[in-house]
Amino acid sequence: MISFPNAKINLGLHVVEKRQDGYHNLETIFYPVQLKDALEIVEANQFTFTSSGLKIDRAAEHNLVVKAYQLLKADFKLPPIKIHLHKVIPFGAGLGGGSSDAAFMLKMLNELFELNLSVAQLESYAGRLGADCPFFIKNKAVYAQGIGDQFSPIELDLKGYHIVIIKPPIAVSTFEAYGGIKPKVSKFDLTQINSIPVSDWKEYMLNDFEEVVFKTYPEIAKTKGVLYENGAVYSSMSGSGSAVFAIFDHLPAKIDSLFPSTNFIYRSF
Repeated sequence: MISFPNAKINLGLHVVEKRQDGYHNLETIFYPVQLKDALEIVEANQFTFTSSGLKIDRAAEHNLVVKAYQLLKADFKLPPIKIHLHKVIPFGAGLGGGSSDAAFMLKMLNELFELNLSVAQLESYAGRLGADCPFFIKNKAVYAQGIGDQFSPIELDLKGYHIVIIKPPIAVSTFEAYGGIKPKVSKFDLTQINSIPVSDWKEYMLNDFEEVVFKTYPEIAKTKGVLYENGAVYSSMSGSGSAVFAIFDHLPAKIDSLFPSTNFIYRSF
C-alpha cells in the first residue's frame, strides 16, 4: 500500500499567551498543500524501515512513522511490515512533514489491517504523536487553537491561485523560535479570513514568529521580500520557519532564477 503525505502551510500565526505548563497557546489556520512525500508499507517477515530522497539523520526508532506503527502495535496484533519513506517535504521548515507522515501511517495501517478505527479514534492516536498530527487525518483547512491541537473546520479554497514555497538552506528549531517570542493578543480574528480578499491578507494576517526569526536569519526575510517584489499577493513564513510561501494570481517567469542559493523550490500548478 502506498500513500502520499502532504504538507501544510500556516495562514496567520498568533502566539497569544504562555501556559502554565510551559507551552504556548496559538491561533492559526492550517491549510493543506500538494507538496508530498511518498510512504509505502507491505507485510513482511521482519520489520524494516528504509528511506530515500532527503537524508533523514535520525535513527529509525525516532522517526514518527515508526512511532505510529509502534503506537498501534501496542493495542493491536499488527504483523511486521516493511516501511519505505521517500522524503520530499524539507525538515525544519514549518510545513508539518513529519506529522503528516505519521498521520498517513495511522490511516494506512487502519485500512490495510482492517482495524476499523473511526476518524475520532485516529485523531486521538495522532494527537499522541504530535500536536498538529490530527490535522492530517481529515486533511482539510481548519482554524487551530490551543497548542495547535484544537481544530474548528473553516471553509477556505485557494483553487485558482498558485502557491510557491521557498525553503532557504536554513533550519529553524521550534525551541529557538519560541525562545524569543513575546505572546500578545491578536488584532485580527482569523476566523474572518473569508471576509477579506486574498489581495488584502497582508494587511491583516501576520506570523508572530517572523519578528524573532527574521532578526536571526535575514535571508528568510529577504526571501519573503523577493516574493512580494515579483507579484505575490500574500507571502508569509510557515509555522516557525524556515520555509516561506507565497500566493500568486500568476506565477512569475523563471522563478527558480530568483533564488539561486536555494536548493528547494515548490510551485503548485
